[in-house]
Amino acid sequence: QVQLVESGGGLVQAGGSLRLSCAASGSIFSSNVMGWYRQAPGNQRELVAVKSSGGSTNYADSVKGRFTISRDSVKNTVYLQMNSLKPEDTAVYYCKYVDGRYGMDYWGKGTLVTVSS
Repeated sequence: QVQLVESGGGLVQAGGSLRLSCAASGSIFSSNVMGWYRQAPGNQRELVAVKSSGGSTNYADSVKGRFTISRDSVKNTVYLQMNSLKPEDTAVYYCKYVDGRYGMDYWGKGTLVTVSS
């Protein structure tokens, strides 16, 4: 089992910045993928950014150039630096961990990001 604890959400004005953190604990395998997804009201959950333990990254087109994902392998923590936030970035942001050994995935409980115009 893997537990994920997210933090850093909140209310920010358009153009502002927030930094999300997600700490993983439990049965962490050296090969894994960690990242962020989001779900706005009435929408499906969508990928925001993911980063593998090997360093590969993938971003949604809508956040490229504004968001940066990073990881601390010692702390088993993934971060999402969000700059130039827009009202359309408003959503619940979920952390996801994918075990590279068995392909099992785990989700955090989510943290709400609200961007006011």
